Amino acid sequence: MARILITSAIPYINGIKHLGNLVGSQLPADLFARYMRARGHEVMFICATDEHGTPAELAAAKAGKPVEEYCAEMHEVQKGLAEGFRLSFDHFGRSSSERNRKLTQHFAGKLADNGMIAEVAERQVFSIDDNRFLPDRYIEGTCPNCGYDRARGDQCENCTKQLDPTDLINPRSAISGSTNLEVRETKHLYLRQSLMRDQLEAWIGSKTDWPILTTSIAKKWLNDGDGLQDRGITRDLHWGVPVKRGDQDWPGMEGKVFYVWFDAPIEYIAATAEWADAQGLPDSAWRRWWRLDEGGDDVTYFQFMGKDNVPFHTLSFPATIMGSGEPWRLVDYIKSFNYLNYDGGQFSTSQGRGVFMDQALSILPADYWRWWLLSHAPENSDSEFTWENFQTSVNKDLADVLGNLVSRVTKFCRSKFGEAVPQGGDWGPQEEALIAELTTRLRAYETFMEQMEIRKASSELRAMWVAGNEYLQSAAPWTAVKTDPERAAAITRLSLNLIRVYAVISAPFIPDTSARMLASLRTMEGVWPDDLAEALTQLKPGHAFEVPEVLFNKIPDEDREDWERRFAGTRS
Repeated sequence: MARILITSAIPYINGIKHLGNLVGSQLPADLFARYMRARGHEVMFICATDEHGTPAELAAAKAGKPVEEYCAEMHEVQKGLAEGFRLSFDHFGRSSSERNRKLTQHFAGKLADNGMIAEVAERQVFSIDDNRFLPDRYIEGTCPNCGYDRARGDQCENCTKQLDPTDLINPRSAISGSTNLEVRETKHLYLRQSLMRDQLEAWIGSKTDWPILTTSIAKKWLNDGDGLQDRGITRDLHWGVPVKRGDQDWPGMEGKVFYVWFDAPIEYIAATAEWADAQGLPDSAWRRWWRLDEGGDDVTYFQFMGKDNVPFHTLSFPATIMGSGEPWRLVDYIKSFNYLNYDGGQFSTSQGRGVFMDQALSILPADYWRWWLLSHAPENSDSEFTWENFQTSVNKDLADVLGNLVSRVTKFCRSKFGEAVPQGGDWGPQEEALIAELTTRLRAYETFMEQMEIRKASSELRAMWVAGNEYLQSAAPWTAVKTDPERAAAITRLSLNLIRVYAVISAPFIPDTSARMLASLRTMEGVWPDDLAEALTQLKPGHAFEVPEVLFNKIPDEDREDWERRFAGTRS
């Protein structure tokens, strides 16, 4: 049994996330966590809300609430939506927690002790009309690298180039739109990432199994322009982790907080500590996941994120971990994703364009969305959500293939043999051929799941569903029962067992439906079918079952057309 640590990029607090955000980190991480648990491994799956920084302050002000109250409410909203999509976090924490405050200050102190922090007097953009220093992400302008006219002061989301606000052409305040800006001097702390360039380069170079997307972005940031740059880790804000050196005040840093991108990844560790606190467990319970000297040396750590988060997770966060000089667990594998676009454009909160997590769950159950999003995950390139594609996938994959098989088998058995697994008959060449095909495909499915090749895994899973339908159609128990009832009983018995197998192996993708399938068979036994021939005999003759309600309703054209109009938004 392996020990698997999984973290998903933590979503920002200010608002409900769209489907592209969901499939870019949390949902595939959940798929992997569920699969690893099903294979018997010990899993710790952690996520949290990212609550610090100016966006939280502004969103709270817009809502007319204190920022602490706003963040607490939005945390509950996001936690509820995660539960709605059946994201199986062991803990869903908060970056504003006491644990994260202390741990962030701890890391800052260790970095300072090791010469990894520099105090820098810098010139920072001040908005005269807003009467405040502007955080990097609240300055917009034209990217000097690619010409994108809505680049932020920390990063251009178009070309992913790391920026400083003073790099932007024609900068403006993202708060008010004012161009009445000036540069003023202020003192901040910088993480001396440049000192660790060789160490980071060697570490990244050793990760030969990482996706090309992950390594290409990491190496680009490592080598682009003048190479890896030192990075400011404090800001002139009120809301955030106060700047301290461990538990000591930091002279000259009064009134400042740590930059959200410094404290946010540390929350992965802090949230695991929050999990232990919630369980009433000692610190050793969480430290065994994170400290190499306290049991974490046999942990394999996986991170899931969109491509825009890769630079901070391959450079800045590892520099923090390495620079502390302490034996913390570094990530072993980073699974990164491209973007999911919406029907010829981008998701847009301001334009009401696209489907957001709460809206999705108000329309259809979670498994409909989980299946489409995972089977169309933007792994190797950007992908696109269209309602027509979604309708086709639901109707064909879920309703016509899996749902149809379950319905036909259970209804046929009830009508001919009653609501119990029939006895009689033996397997023949058709059954042996089916088992051989399913065994080959199941091994491929397992390999793809372990390698986090999500679209390939979904294709193998669907192919296994199809194989069951083809077997049922060919064996035709409804014909055999007229002349050879025992043969029909053998076909039906295997098919009922096949439903149980499908429920187990499909659970990482469609957990609610899997549970319904098992419940209809009056079993919740979900042991992974390592030996398919054996697994297909687990439901013995006489075992009672019931015909389930329709697993998946087809999406009619009128619903699809209504949703297309409803979520089209206003195009600018």
